[in-house]
Formats: sequence, structure tokens, C-alpha cells
Amino acid sequence: MNVRTITVAATPTSGNRPERTCIGCRKKGPQTELLRLVAGDSGSSAVLVDERRRMAGRGAWLHPSESCLALALKRRAFGRALRGATETADVERRIKPGPTAAGAPVAAAPTVQPESGSEV
Repeated sequence: MNVRTITVAATPTSGNRPERTCIGCRKKGPQTELLRLVAGDSGSSAVLVDERRRMAGRGAWLHPSESCLALALKRRAFGRALRGATETADVERRIKPGPTAAGAPVAAAPTVQPESGSEV
């Protein structure tokens, strides 16, 4: 009796969590670690961040890092993934650190020295 054995290479999986591919680095990751992006309303070229992941339409996924954003911009991935949507101001605001919406820089929180108990 001939018996064939088939070996299957072990691939790392994320269990039962859905995986998505980042349009910047092209690496797969759990859906919970990536931002969902959608194109704006018809006629608009804006790319919007779908915080609740419930907006209608075709979605694209991006790691929330500046390096993945830069790669996606360099590769012009937004226009391909979201059919012509290229205005990425909302995505850049979400990912890049910068001034607040009022235009003033974010003030650093004051440091509080803990009481040591030895001072009088």
C-alpha cells in the first residue's frame, strides 16, 4: 500500500481575525491595526478616514504610520485603490503629528514632581 504524506508549510496566521493589506507597505495585518479609508461623496476626490468602519463604498486599508502614508503617496496608491480619490488631507491630519485645529501648537503637559515626604 502506497501512502503519500503531504507536508504543509506553517504560515503565521492571526487566528479568526480578518486580515487586510496595507496600501502603503503592502504587508498584511489584522484589520484592527489598520485604518479604513473610503472615497468621499460622488464628484469629490477626498479620501476620508472611516473611524467606525461603517461608511458605504469601497474601502482601502493603511497602517497608521507616517512611513506607510509616505509609501502610499509615493506609489499613488490612493487613486488606484479608491478609484480616483487623491486628496489625502484628512488621512494626513489623522496620521501626522502637528498643530491642533486652532493653529496653535500643542502645549506639553506640565511635569508634576511626586512628593517624597522628606521635604518640610
